Amino acid sequence: MNDQPTPMMAQYLAIRDANPGALLFYRMGDFYEMFFDDAIAAAAALDIALTKRGTHQGEPIPMCGVPVHAAEGYLLTLIRKGFRVAIAEQMEDPAEAKKRGSKSVVARDVVRLVTPGTLTEEALLEARRHNFLAAFATVRDESALAWVDISTGAFQVMECPASRLAPELARLAPRELLAIDGAGLDDLASEAGAALTDLPASAFDSAAGARRLAALYGVETLDGFGSFSRSELSAMGAVVDYLDMTQKGKLPLLRPPVRERVGGAMQIDAATRRNLELTQALSGGREGSLLAAIDRTVTAAGARLLERRISAPSRDLAVIHARQDAVAGLVADARLSADLRDALARVPDMDRALSRLALDRGGPRDLTAIRSGLTQGAAIAERLPEDAPQVLRDAARDLTGHDGLIDLLDQALVAEPPLLARDGGFVAPDYDEDLDQTRRLRDEGRGVIAGMQADYSAKAGVSSLKIKHNNVLGYFIETTATHAEKMMAPPLNETFIHRQTTANQIRFTTVELSELETRILNARDRALEIERGIFDRLRGAILAQAAEIGQAARALAEIDLASAFADIATGEGWARPRVDDSRAFVIEGGRHPVVERALKRKADSFVANDCALTEGDTPAIWLLTGPNMAGKSTFLRQNALIAVLAQAGAFVPAKAAHIGMVSQLFSRVGAADDLARGRSTFMVEMVETAAILNQADDHALVILDEIGRGTATWDGLSIAWAVMEHLHAVNRCRALFATHYHEMTALTAKLEGVENATVAVREWDGEVIFLHEVRKGAADRSYGVQVARLAGLPASVVERAREVLDALESGEREGAARPAALIDDLPLFRAVPAAPAPAKAKESPLDARMKAVHPDTMSPREALDLIYELKSLTGEPR
Repeated sequence: MNDQPTPMMAQYLAIRDANPGALLFYRMGDFYEMFFDDAIAAAAALDIALTKRGTHQGEPIPMCGVPVHAAEGYLLTLIRKGFRVAIAEQMEDPAEAKKRGSKSVVARDVVRLVTPGTLTEEALLEARRHNFLAAFATVRDESALAWVDISTGAFQVMECPASRLAPELARLAPRELLAIDGAGLDDLASEAGAALTDLPASAFDSAAGARRLAALYGVETLDGFGSFSRSELSAMGAVVDYLDMTQKGKLPLLRPPVRERVGGAMQIDAATRRNLELTQALSGGREGSLLAAIDRTVTAAGARLLERRISAPSRDLAVIHARQDAVAGLVADARLSADLRDALARVPDMDRALSRLALDRGGPRDLTAIRSGLTQGAAIAERLPEDAPQVLRDAARDLTGHDGLIDLLDQALVAEPPLLARDGGFVAPDYDEDLDQTRRLRDEGRGVIAGMQADYSAKAGVSSLKIKHNNVLGYFIETTATHAEKMMAPPLNETFIHRQTTANQIRFTTVELSELETRILNARDRALEIERGIFDRLRGAILAQAAEIGQAARALAEIDLASAFADIATGEGWARPRVDDSRAFVIEGGRHPVVERALKRKADSFVANDCALTEGDTPAIWLLTGPNMAGKSTFLRQNALIAVLAQAGAFVPAKAAHIGMVSQLFSRVGAADDLARGRSTFMVEMVETAAILNQADDHALVILDEIGRGTATWDGLSIAWAVMEHLHAVNRCRALFATHYHEMTALTAKLEGVENATVAVREWDGEVIFLHEVRKGAADRSYGVQVARLAGLPASVVERAREVLDALESGEREGAARPAALIDDLPLFRAVPAAPAPAKAKESPLDARMKAVHPDTMSPREALDLIYELKSLTGEPR
């Protein structure tokens, strides 16, 4: 038996071995085929048929495939399921391989490695979210994190100690994380939802990284971009090296790297992001998050900018005030804001169109996206007044100066071009004389074909004769077998040359038709060749101004975000917050934007509440008590979200707000098991609380809910008590501390900066009514039994709970010696006995008679007689 693989299969195995860890899409005509284990894995992941092709080492070779034209959808499924895919294309025309001999194989090579962090196709990306590829590097005692979105060109880096890696990954939510092999970042990457890619240490060499970056930007030194540490160069170099490998030398259009200042943004850890549902709801997905509730942007770039601002609120007062000024300017001029939003709604995603063009994956519609974006940008710049706020003036400046490129694209492109350049038809008439002449020949040739068909039909005397075209025969004359007989007989056979016989048709050609076909086909190919050349020139003209186009795209996103913030401020009655460098935190009539939005859908209203955590410069903590379901957690979260919105540059859902700069935001609200790490709910709670106590500074804002509830009552109370004292004496931060340990309300008498607050309720006929109103003072009850009844516990369980609660409270008031004494005095719960089944009644004569009645077989007369009979059985007179 010959176990040697065929030449084609040998080629496949060689390419696959050169790209380990990736499924190989092997181009064969109009399909990408997969074989062996790749086929088995892909067929299961894509739910497609698994077939066989030939044998290898005596075993059938598994095979599956996907059409090239639909490959993007399959790629998306595979990437979402954690696969990497190597795309092997045919590098030559199959006809060239045939010329070399019957056993020659079409040359193929991998042109791209598709990974979660290197997507550029529109169908594979979420338009309103970034798709970050990140790299973490450590050089001696320094660490850094670099990240890039190749679909937009954004490239940033920051110093990042290992202790800060988890919060930064939570902020960025990268799709893929690069790390040195063996760095042990599997858990961190998994928590951030990123695919981890291990690279050799050589990929993180800082000196080589500096050389890669200098070559990428065509400079001798990187000093013009800023001063970077060795760890930052290492991380950035790893990103560029990985992109060079996955894109097979076609590097994306990356903007110069921006060094993010440590401490430039509010620090928010992963647990706090999750608890506050900033960009993603706890249930998963975007709906229900703060981002979804406030997103009124009308462009994809504006939506991505909003997510960045919410994920990393600024700590730069000048930046915050400038952004607020832009929002205030548009709030004051509703007409201008509406005009801007109308124009912005017609702005395409220039960043991603530019990236695809740079990678040579773009098409005619990407050219028109640049044209439309710049055209709308120029119109928007004209609408902005000269005395507009500085942010809007800067944006207007970046939107001007593109007239030459706009005119070029206007002249060259049709209004609605096709998707692919190879289809042609995207260049406007009268732009290129050579193209116009070639098109005329092509189009007139079609007219000649129609005239030729009429002539041949008349000459043969066959009215049904047609001239058709396919990719195998080219142009041919087709008629039925009946009519073909006379065309194959003299003298017509001198004109009509037989070419093919099918089941129902006979096909002919003529010398004249063959000559015309040659001229037409040459014209068609020549027209496509000219259009392709024009496409390349237009692409080059755009890439020559890539930096300026990128600036214009960012300016449009800035205007979009300012107008979106203005729209929600006007529509929802939000106020401009006063943000300064004090430690004040005073909110008047604050509301939770997500909850308020949900209540409006139900035609309900939200109860606004005040919050004043400081008096002068004295740090303050509110100790919040009150029943479950009353709104404590909502109150805690809404104040944290107001701080996020204020420092993001937005107006806030409140009548008024004074917010001293929040350096760190911590939230410990709710918890869940982390069984993979062997952590109970209580352990997770304690880990999160420890992080707060060890990190919070005097400008932090901390919200805590139910500390200590996962253990025994006195243990939990002790922990909560100690945490409160530590926040007050050591961290000296602003905090909202919700608890059901009413004993802690006594702390306000001992700690100067702690004040009691409670969520008001009202009792009526044994029922509890939640007022959702936060007031000064302390609660003395938690109303847990009432809430249990509302939740639907059986009435007998609720009644028993009241009985036990009354006994425990009575015993506590009367100084019971020990809980066991109370338990001993209470009779055990007894289930209510089931009601006895009723005795079986004796069958009455009426019932017996009715059983014998068959209505379907009775005549009207018999039915009437039956009625009289039944009346007599009841004792009534007839």
